[in-house]
Formats: sequence, C-alpha cells, structure tokens
Amino acid sequence: MELKDKIAIVTGGASGIGKGLVERFHAEGAKHVVVVDLDEAGAVAVAESVGGTGVGLDVTDEAAIAALVAKTESEVGPVDLFVSNAGYVTLGGLEAPTEDLQRMWEVHVLAHLYAARAVVPRMADRGEGYLLSTASAAGLLSQFGSLHYAMTKHAAVALAEWLAITHGHQGIKVSVLCPQLVETNIGQNSPDADKFDEAADVAGADGSLQPSDVADSVIDALRDERFHVLPHTEVAEYVKRKGEDVDRWITGMQRWQGKLYADGVHPADWFTT
Repeated sequence: MELKDKIAIVTGGASGIGKGLVERFHAEGAKHVVVVDLDEAGAVAVAESVGGTGVGLDVTDEAAIAALVAKTESEVGPVDLFVSNAGYVTLGGLEAPTEDLQRMWEVHVLAHLYAARAVVPRMADRGEGYLLSTASAAGLLSQFGSLHYAMTKHAAVALAEWLAITHGHQGIKVSVLCPQLVETNIGQNSPDADKFDEAADVAGADGSLQPSDVADSVIDALRDERFHVLPHTEVAEYVKRKGEDVDRWITGMQRWQGKLYADGVHPADWFTT
C-alpha cells in the first residue's frame, strides 16, 4: 500500500507512535487522516496540524467505533487503512487485580476486534483495505514484570494473524507493529508510572527509537505488505530462536530476568512479598 490519496483512521493518535504515524501518513500524501484518542484536545491538535479530523472517544466502546467508521465513510470517503494503536502498560504478576487485566484486554484486544468488525465488511465489499495493529515485541516474545501486558499483546498478535488468514482472499491486508522501547509518554500515562524506569530498562535492552523511526518501518512494511513490522531488527532473530528451540529460549529468558532483578525484588516474589 502507498499512502498517497488514502484515507486513514489512527487510534491513540494524540501522542507517541500514533502521532508519529499521523504525521508521516500526511507527509506521504494521505488524502485525510482521522486522529482518535481518549484525549480529545490532543487528537484535535494533531489533526489540525495535518488538516485532518480529531475525534475524542474510548476505543473500547464498540458502538462509538462503528459510528466513527460510518461517519468517516459518509463524510470523507472509504477507509483505506485502520490503525489500532491505542495502548498502555502496567507492571505486575499474579498479584495484579483481574480488573486491571480486563481493562487492558479491552484496550489491547477488543478494541482491535471492534475496529475489524466495523471496517472489514466494507473493505471486503470493495475488494481491498488494510488493517494495522500496534502490539509489541512482547506479543511475539514476552514481557518481564508485566503479566497483563504480555498476555494481551500476545492476543493482539493472534487476532492480527487470524484476520490476515481469514480475510486475505478478500483483498484485505494486515500488518502488526511489534517494537521494543520507543520514546513516548506510555510510561507517564501508566498507572505504574513511578516504576516505569525499571520496565524501560528491560524493554530498552536493544536501544530506544523515536516515533519517527517507527513510522519509517511502518511505511516500508505497508509498501511491501509485510505482516510483521519490526522497528527493532533484533526481534526477528529472537523470534527465530524461540521457534527453533522454545525450551532453550525460555531458559535464556529466565537467566536474563535473573540478571535484571539481581539487585531488587524478583517478579516471582511480588505475589508473596
């Protein structure tokens, strides 16, 4: 897919990766970009900077997502690309409240499902369309210290795989974005913001990227219609190692986790301390 003259919807577009994608889509010649975020003022500000439309809504509200797609197609034109990007991070293991998992499940997985339900039938009727979902390298591997994040990001990848397999024959393309650490405000927006430096040390083992770097990777992947979008190229090798010998990979992850938490409280002890 080339973005020139395309209509795109980007959730979580008021900041971070989402904002970077909005700006890059505009630079690539997109006809119109709808910027969606829980932060309505932020969404409007980003949209105004690219001549798009800013919308404040909760991506876990299926009716609101369906109405957004219908309104966009009625007033602007057919949605060529829907980017499900909204997300956040928390820290915790078995002790973390189930209610927190439910909320993250709704944002990281159900929101992607609601977007697909809203646009796939329309795209299928036209014989073309593109879905891009933001997961994480954690969705392909795992995430030290964050049970809920690891679970929901894996599910986001699984959903993207299913959509690609099931609807590919209808001309619908799917990509899933799986970065490691990106310089965004995801930590500051987290309920565990005071602990995020520790989590960032884990995610940033291969260095951190700017949203613009991620946008470069996304544009390349969309152009090539690649399923995995891996801004941190090391992730491809980690996935390969996991596939070749999962037991060895788990042992390696156990050792790495032990080194990371050698001077602090190990995640396995959070439930009992």
